[in-house]
Amino acid sequence: MSSADTIRFRYNQAILVAAIVAFIGALPLATAEWYLLPVLLIPLAVALWAWRAGTDADRRELRLRAVAGSRRIAWDRVVELTADPRGRAVARLDDGQEVMLPAVRGTDLPRLVSATGQHLPGER
Repeated sequence: MSSADTIRFRYNQAILVAAIVAFIGALPLATAEWYLLPVLLIPLAVALWAWRAGTDADRRELRLRAVAGSRRIAWDRVVELTADPRGRAVARLDDGQEVMLPAVRGTDLPRLVSATGQHLPGER
């Protein structure tokens, strides 16, 4: 399967830009005293999260990406896709576990389902 068959969901890149601006803004504070250097870790962590976190979907599986790792879930384990009250997409698995899908909104569910090669009723 080629990477062209993979649908990627990522957080808005404005978060990454804001983290870079925050890093630059924190430089004068962090360089004023050596013990303030860890202040720079906060915008760096946010930038890393914004760049890496998200959900990839293809015909075989979902791949949930976080800052420090990823998790693969085969489509045959997914019983239901739904949205929570805040509009975030959630996958209910065959063992009853509910997994929030990073960077996927409830309104993105038709695109997510299309990654499987199937369509929702009423779509074509």
